[in-house]
Amino acid sequence: MTEIDAKIDALVPAWLTLPDIAEQMDVEVTRVRQLVKEGQLIAVRRGENRALHVPAAFIDGDKVVKGLSGTLTLLRDDGFTVEEMIEWLFTPDPTLPGTPAQALGENRGTEVKRRAQALAV
Repeated sequence: MTEIDAKIDALVPAWLTLPDIAEQMDVEVTRVRQLVKEGQLIAVRRGENRALHVPAAFIDGDKVVKGLSGTLTLLRDDGFTVEEMIEWLFTPDPTLPGTPAQALGENRGTEVKRRAQALAV
């Protein structure tokens, strides 16, 4: 878990703390920490108290956005750092259209995964 720079922080429209996610998903904070540890979510330290935050776009109601975990695995396998993953997921892609994070939220994960796989080539 890394601390992100202002440029990356500005790309993400909204953030959630781990306790916020736990409340939204109706689970213990330790379960959210486990999701981060397992790579199903990514978290960074930000803000005055350097608390762990997850982009709000990664949570859909009471669950992790469909397709996020697989996409994160592909990006990790491509050698991306957590900061680089966030930058890639929140940078507009005119061929999608929108950002990969938006596409995942709209259940267009297949297209996002194709693009992530192409990065390895």
